Amino acid sequence: MKVELTKFRIKENKSERVDEWIEYMQEHMDDVLVTLEGEKMFVETIFREKKGEHEYLYWYSVQDEAGKELDEDDPPIDETHLKFWEECIDKTFRPEDMKAAVCMIPKRIQRAMNEYA
Repeated sequence: MKVELTKFRIKENKSERVDEWIEYMQEHMDDVLVTLEGEKMFVETIFREKKGEHEYLYWYSVQDEAGKELDEDDPPIDETHLKFWEECIDKTFRPEDMKAAVCMIPKRIQRAMNEYA
């Protein structure tokens, strides 16, 4: 199981666009969840933070080791997600991968995830 937390910086003046991105995902949650199943993604959560003049998104995920990343052949919901990503994520900021010190997932939940994968 891969457990990840990564910090990305939002481009300057793209906060409203990120609002639209988040709203889009919420409005299309059924499609998002189907995509997550295809990626063998058990949990994906996006956190948002404003710190000084910058705004950040944090992606937290729990995914099967065999899970795949997004690519250009994915469903339309992913294509829209990638367009928002390209427009809103600051590529001049190196994403920060946090190191998991402790992963606390009860054994019964881990077993259920492994059975599903």
